[in-house]
Amino acid sequence: MARTPQSTPLLISLSVLAFLQTTYAGGIAIYWGQNGNEGTLTQTCNTGKYSYVNIAFLNKFGNGQTPEINLAGHCDSASNGCTSVSTDISNCQSQGVKVMLSIGGAIGSYSLSSSDDAQNVANYLWNNFLGGRSSSRPLGDAVLDGIDFVILLGSTQYWDDLARALSGFSQRGRKVYLTAAPQCPFPDKFMGTALNTGRFDNVWAQFYNNPPCQYTSGNTTNLLNSWNRWTSSINSRIFLGLPAASAAAGSGFIPPNVLTSQILPVIKTSPKYGGVMLWSKYYDDQSGYSSTIKSSV
Repeated sequence: MARTPQSTPLLISLSVLAFLQTTYAGGIAIYWGQNGNEGTLTQTCNTGKYSYVNIAFLNKFGNGQTPEINLAGHCDSASNGCTSVSTDISNCQSQGVKVMLSIGGAIGSYSLSSSDDAQNVANYLWNNFLGGRSSSRPLGDAVLDGIDFVILLGSTQYWDDLARALSGFSQRGRKVYLTAAPQCPFPDKFMGTALNTGRFDNVWAQFYNNPPCQYTSGNTTNLLNSWNRWTSSINSRIFLGLPAASAAAGSGFIPPNVLTSQILPVIKTSPKYGGVMLWSKYYDDQSGYSSTIKSSV
């Protein structure tokens, strides 16, 4: 009787290798700045859990307005009280954490009225938060790594012009990272055109408060279909944007065990997978969500 070739172990090894080759590691991005009880920026970075920290928000700018930053409960920029955050920013960066300034948000007064207005806002951001110079930098002398767009209000126009203008500053010796947090329905109402410029490094789409494209109890289909739409359409790394606790959003919270067992194993096979974005540091402190999922991200 002819012997059967013993190839099964080799086939299993090749299957395992193929799986490992098509699974990508990611990081965790967090929003900080909207609750005075979430600890300092230094404390946030010292946890070692986050790859990106978004300082939120510069929520007044554009259309001739004097820009204002609102770090609710942490400091008062109107009295020049936020310059001490500069030390925290430098501490985070020394640990390899990218620190971004988030512009926009759900509450505020911001819009762009023209391409020239977009350039003026870009100049302001460069001189006051990035590598330029100003006598009144709201967060002190530290140079942030880039700008995060959270555009939920105002005009839908000229955000692409702002992205191009900010990206242009990268030619001055230091890269200006651009990120964005659009809503998961594709294309995003406000940021759709801007995201098509290809200037954004990371896009943390918000897969919550949007029933057509979020997780619902026992059903991952809508979320995964939307994820595939984003990764096949946008030339950026895509992060899965989630609430860090059920209280952090009206809907779309994913229990950690569901995320790690049913969703991450699927989306991590995309070469555009970047990781998970959580809203926000305050809620993450309450739930411990990032600690639970970190090893799986």
